[in-house]
Amino acid sequence: MKRIVIATQNKGKAKDFEALLAPLGYEVLTLLDVAQDMDVEETGVTFEENAILKAEAVSKELNIPVISDDSGLEVDALNGEPGVYSARYAGGEKSDNANIDKVLEKLTGVADNERTARFRCVLAVAAPGQQTQTFSGSCEGRILDTRRGENGFGYDPIFYVPSLEKAMAELLPHEKAAISHRGNALRELKQSMPNWLSEQN
Repeated sequence: MKRIVIATQNKGKAKDFEALLAPLGYEVLTLLDVAQDMDVEETGVTFEENAILKAEAVSKELNIPVISDDSGLEVDALNGEPGVYSARYAGGEKSDNANIDKVLEKLTGVADNERTARFRCVLAVAAPGQQTQTFSGSCEGRILDTRRGENGFGYDPIFYVPSLEKAMAELLPHEKAAISHRGNALRELKQSMPNWLSEQN
């Protein structure tokens, strides 16, 4: 089985990648498996910049192919917030609940039809001696006024997917993979899989 390292310590993201990459014959490893103490500072101002930063830093440090993901929630009524600050929107603690509370508080009184939002994801694929490539995906929806569902992570409990009439956190992993921003970005990656990545052992 081929091994691929995902430049994250987020177990929720790891599960998303496993659901999508395991069927392609990849064993998914994260920084928790290979470099637990490594933390790359995300100084970019776009998802793409942050994804490239993380992928290249981890690939250079470990001398292996790496996929990095930078993703987040963009709420139209909040001028695209929280955007690249999604993970630490409510402060440096990276608390999903605190982040959700802040979004809900900021949207108090905003009508349902004005609560449109999307999840965006940019993947960067880096390897020693290879040119870094990026792939992106998104998922449109709207923000609920209360949490729903027990699955997923991050903002999933308040992100409503109109086509499925469910919150993202109410979806099973395979249902989420079929429509999610990360799933769409990974399908783009799969379609244009760099030769050097598909040749990895």
